[in-house]
Amino acid sequence: GSSGSEDEAQPSPAAAAAKREEQLRKFRELHLKRNEARKLNHQEVVEEDKRLKLPPNWEAKKARLEWELKVEEKKKECAARGEDYERVKLLEISAEDAERWERKKKRKNPDLGFSDYAAAQLRQYQRLTRQIKPDLEQYEKLKEQYGEALYPTSDSLLHGTHVPDKEGIDRMVADLEKQIEKREKYSRRRPYNDDADIDYINERNAKFNKKAERFYGKYTAEIKQNLERGTAV
Repeated sequence: GSSGSEDEAQPSPAAAAAKREEQLRKFRELHLKRNEARKLNHQEVVEEDKRLKLPPNWEAKKARLEWELKVEEKKKECAARGEDYERVKLLEISAEDAERWERKKKRKNPDLGFSDYAAAQLRQYQRLTRQIKPDLEQYEKLKEQYGEALYPTSDSLLHGTHVPDKEGIDRMVADLEKQIEKREKYSRRRPYNDDADIDYINERNAKFNKKAERFYGKYTAEIKQNLERGTAV
C-alpha cells in the first residue's frame, strides 16, 4: 500500500520532461528579452551621443529642409494639375495669418541705418543667405550617396572632402560679380574742400548744384563767369 502512494507522489518522466522544457522556454524568452533591452539601450546611447554632437540649430535646419522639400512637391503637384502654386498657397492662408506674417516680416528686417561696419557686414550676410536658393535635387543625391554621414558630427569626414560641381562654382562667381557691380555704383563720401567756392545754402542744395554743374556746366560756364565779374547783361 505504501509503495503505491510513493509512485503517485513522484511525477512521471514525461511530466518532468515537459516541466523542464517549459522552464527552458521561459529561460530562452528572458534571455532574448534581456538581449533586446541591451540592444535598445545601446541604440539609445548612440542616438543620444549623435544628438549631442550635432550643432545647436541642427533641428531647425533639418525642419527647414523638410519644409522646402514639401514646398517643392506641392509646386510639382500644382504644375501637373496646371495650377498656379502662388495662387493655391494664398487661398490656403487666412487673412489673420497673412497679417501676422507681414508684421513679423517687418519686425524681422527693420532698416536700422548704419551703426558700424560689423553690423553692416552682418546685415549683408543675412541678406545674401536669404537669397540663396538651395539645390534640393543635389541635396537628395548627396543624401542617397552619404546617408547618415551627410549630417555633420564631430566624427564626420565629409567636411573638407566635398568638391563643389562646376554649376555651384559658376553660381558663386556670378554672385560675387553682382556684388562687385553693385558696390561700384555706391557713391563714396567726398572729403570737404575748404578752398571750393560756396554756392549753396545747405547740404541738399550743394548736391543739387553739383548735379546741375555735371549736366549743364559747359553751357552755363560763361554766364557764371560774367555774374562773378559783374559784367552780365
